[in-house]
Amino acid sequence: MSKLNHIVILTGAGISAESGIDTFRSEGGLWEQYPIEQVATPEGFAADPALVHNFYNMRRAALKTVKPNAAHIALAKLEKGLHARGGSLTIITQNVDNLHEQGGAENVIHMHGILTSLLCQFCGHRWESHEDTSPNDSCIACQRRSGPRPDIVWFGEMPYELDRIDQVMSQADLFVSIGTSGAVYPAAGLVSEARRRGTKTLELNLEESQGSYLFDESRLGKAGDIVPKWVAEVLAA
Repeated sequence: MSKLNHIVILTGAGISAESGIDTFRSEGGLWEQYPIEQVATPEGFAADPALVHNFYNMRRAALKTVKPNAAHIALAKLEKGLHARGGSLTIITQNVDNLHEQGGAENVIHMHGILTSLLCQFCGHRWESHEDTSPNDSCIACQRRSGPRPDIVWFGEMPYELDRIDQVMSQADLFVSIGTSGAVYPAAGLVSEARRRGTKTLELNLEESQGSYLFDESRLGKAGDIVPKWVAEVLAA
């Protein structure tokens, strides 16, 4: 493997599933337990904020019971290794958990938001929070009651930091997709963007995704197995 200095990685639910995070698309997953219209849309929040707060309270509580797996830890090792030789790693994640950070990674873009953050729907202020929330809470900035909502990108809303994502994609030697279905846009379109720029592409996934044919190389297996192996190859190059 040739030496790589600037790598951009997109991660999806597959990398966190091995840590025990319930995924929306799995059989018996959250999509089946709660209609997305109720808990993952602005309209659902407006109709029943208590239901939405309770749903994300459960997800936040579940997050406290899981740990980063070998794939998360390997990516943090890769970040440090690339930095030591003057390179960089940017992780763009569709996941709303903080397992990348728990595993030691620092340069993480949460394009769909994160469970450990709240957003005031009135003034736009964001702040870190690991506690339960309710419709009776007030924003810590503007003090308006019922201002806080989960800092999550719901259906119909624009993903975060698209300009920054475009910038790091333009500088990448390699684009890697880990544990994604290739079904959710705009994240699913990043491989096509990488190809347009002439960037090498690699997929690491449990099984072939909808966009596997777009990648220069595809390696299949559990993230906890194949990601550390690939990281070792990159750092040894």
